[in-house]
Amino acid sequence: MNPLLAVWLCWAIIGFSPIAGRYAVGVISPVLLVFLATIAAAAFFAPWLTKNKKWKDVFAKETRMKFLFIGTFGTALPFSVLLWALHYTTPANAAILQQSELLYSLLFAAVFLREIPTKQQLAGSALILSGVILILLKEQYSIRWTGDLLVVGCTWMLQAASCVAKKLPKRMDHRTIAAARNIYALPALGILLAVLALQGEITLKPNLQSAGVLLYTGIFKYGWAMILWYQAIRALDLGKVTAIYLSYPVLSFILSLLLGFEKPLPYQFVGLGLTLAGAYWMSIIVKKQQEAK
Repeated sequence: MNPLLAVWLCWAIIGFSPIAGRYAVGVISPVLLVFLATIAAAAFFAPWLTKNKKWKDVFAKETRMKFLFIGTFGTALPFSVLLWALHYTTPANAAILQQSELLYSLLFAAVFLREIPTKQQLAGSALILSGVILILLKEQYSIRWTGDLLVVGCTWMLQAASCVAKKLPKRMDHRTIAAARNIYALPALGILLAVLALQGEITLKPNLQSAGVLLYTGIFKYGWAMILWYQAIRALDLGKVTAIYLSYPVLSFILSLLLGFEKPLPYQFVGLGLTLAGAYWMSIIVKKQQEAK
């Protein structure tokens, strides 16, 4: 599959993420949802790993510590925090603010991967980030601001994990990386879950709503979306892929409006317009680079 197409398919899947997270509030605890969804994703990958004899790559001595970092900081910690943030802020706000990840992407890619951004890339990224700044300023000191700050404060973990994934051996299949990310997230999630259980802070209401959220999160978000993500970042610059991917709040916002989670405000439309323009610009840059090869 074309890596650019993989980015946009990943975009379409992740656009539903804040909506699923909103439906999880009060039905299943964030850490428990991530834990159960990770197990579901590991089961999703197991047949492929077995058929292609990839289990040895998952547990290889040379990569296991990198996989542990990717699982802990790419799934266990950030996804738990992002879901917890939805107790305070709205799905659209959470999605828009996750674009703060782009700042860390540009920094980490330049320092650790030697992917120096071009002037056009910086301009496109600036459009996307302007939406984040707009939301933060408008929500300052409101009840939503607590959730907003949680989102902005955890997105560096996702990019740190992606940088480590880019450093994995070239022979490593993107599906193996996606599977390992889920498997190696389990130790940290198990510890978090045990601590919360001792404090009596675990919620689970078995019903169709919780089952639907779990199915989407485990199979689509942690399964297919991760396959597409690693296929894209292993072939393209991390900063460019991240910029396109982080325009997904456009889809999240539309869904949030249709489902009645949001009352549209002018500044949200402005922020999303800037976001989509920046992502489209970045997509053109990537396409031109592919055609030039």
